[in-house]
Amino acid sequence: MDRNQATGLILFAAVILTYSIFFASSPEVPEVETETQAQTETKIQEVEATAEMVAVPDSTLDAERIAKFGVLAPLTQGNEEIVTLENDKIQVKISSKGAEIKEVILKEYLDWKKQPLALIDENSSSINFSLESRTGTIQLEDLFFSPSLGSYENEEGVTVHTLSFQTGSESGKLIQEYQLSEGSYEVAKSFRMENYSGVFIGNSIQMNWEDQVRAHERDLAESRRKTQLNYFTASESYENLGVSDDAEQEAVAEPVKWIGFSQRFFTAGIIADADFQNVNLAQSTPADSAFVRNMSASLTIPMQDGEVSYRYYFGPDKYKVLKKVSEGFEKNVDMGYFFVSWVNKYIIVNLFSFLEKYFSSYGAIIILIVFIIKLALFPLTYKSYIGMAKMRVIKPEIDELKEKYGDDQTKMQQEQMKLFSQLGVSPISGCLPMVLQMPFLFAMFFFFPNAIELRQESFLWASDLSTFDEFIKLPFTIPFYGSHVSLFTLLMTVSQIVYTHFNNQLTTATGPMKNLGYIMPVMFMFILNSYPAGLSFYYFVSNMVTFGQQSLIKLFVDDKKIRKMVDDNKAKNVNKKKSKFQQRLEDAMKAADTNRKK
Repeated sequence: MDRNQATGLILFAAVILTYSIFFASSPEVPEVETETQAQTETKIQEVEATAEMVAVPDSTLDAERIAKFGVLAPLTQGNEEIVTLENDKIQVKISSKGAEIKEVILKEYLDWKKQPLALIDENSSSINFSLESRTGTIQLEDLFFSPSLGSYENEEGVTVHTLSFQTGSESGKLIQEYQLSEGSYEVAKSFRMENYSGVFIGNSIQMNWEDQVRAHERDLAESRRKTQLNYFTASESYENLGVSDDAEQEAVAEPVKWIGFSQRFFTAGIIADADFQNVNLAQSTPADSAFVRNMSASLTIPMQDGEVSYRYYFGPDKYKVLKKVSEGFEKNVDMGYFFVSWVNKYIIVNLFSFLEKYFSSYGAIIILIVFIIKLALFPLTYKSYIGMAKMRVIKPEIDELKEKYGDDQTKMQQEQMKLFSQLGVSPISGCLPMVLQMPFLFAMFFFFPNAIELRQESFLWASDLSTFDEFIKLPFTIPFYGSHVSLFTLLMTVSQIVYTHFNNQLTTATGPMKNLGYIMPVMFMFILNSYPAGLSFYYFVSNMVTFGQQSLIKLFVDDKKIRKMVDDNKAKNVNKKKSKFQQRLEDAMKAADTNRKK
């Protein structure tokens, strides 16, 4: 290439370069808008509009948050604040993040370590709510609310403390309100939406409540026996998941009126104004001794016109208090089976409540309850004593019949019935009055272990009547007995043995039946050693009063007077005809004897 050709090529390249820089335009790239990009831009536009309402710079909202929360994204920014709603009974701490309960303190009670009793606390409990929106599930705990405290007087003149949480603006609001009246353990809660049409879908709010129930009592084993998840259905059926250590779970098929996380002395519960649906419950026993039971409940609360309302109960298991909360809610206190529960509900609870007004010592109250019950049942005690005394004084006549008809049991029974009729003696007259007293005896097995009134109340050497009195701490564990000695239980055992010995002098029982009365007190010594001291003290006092009653009766009604009563009846009934019942009974015995011989 010569010099001229090289110069031409250089000039040609310079022209091309100059044209491309100053005159040529870059090629157009066609814009392809994906569906996701279109949705994101739409959400950004919505967020920008909402951000202007709440004065939140949209530059702080990342794309992920916008995609998840949509127009609610600005509400996820803020500072958490803990607000306290309280009255004279409870203190409820609520977070502005989600407007959800974080802690509940019962002011009147302490745990067994003498620390404030937190029925709900943030570290072991969580109560969360969620709603379905166009962008997916919205957890209320992700949204920040502005709190506002207030109070007013209701129609009865009672002060009602209020706490309102609000988030959003005039174009869309979420409002949650709490109300707590003075003297009450119930917290009313409402939730409503305003002007959020098209944002939320569905007509219900989802609740999830999980609770690791802390051990508030010294006796962990007894607490676990008394802690269970209870619920009451719309068909007025009370149910529970039981108290076994095995994990339990249940999907309730029908609507539910209330759910109670019931402990031995306290209950945290939620009560529907209408009903709860899609209820799923579960409980299990943790290995950690700091906790009594793990419980959980998930449910949906139907909304009416964008609003729901319900109530919480955070308080003691006092029968009269629970009965006012909701139908069947008092069943969170175990009053026993049907044949003894009426004694506790209608007699013992009211008697205990009455005596509390005048006496501060619960040991004295227990003594007074024993005296009142024994006085009321004295006619039955008297009849029982007289019945056993009559059987004792006619023992010679019965022994004669045994010698005469010992080999013929049918004839022996017939002659015995004839003798009883002539002497005016009934073989069950001594036992029947005792049977009628049994509901009162068994009722105490349910009342004292569940009586919160005895909790942390001391008497004599017992520091807490609601649990066992540890008079002596043993360096070892005795099977079926424990590692301690309860003095009240020992006193009860000794008093029962003395009473049995005294009672055996009044009866005609012999052989194994006579010795059974000595075996039972020893068995109860093992059983009741770890039961509440109040229960053992009650039975000890009851035995002593019964012993005193029978000694008093014996002073005025001796065997000579009883013998005279029997002889008078014999003279009066000498020509007495057999009753129809007695005749039918004799005929039945004869027929049975005839069949036996055949």
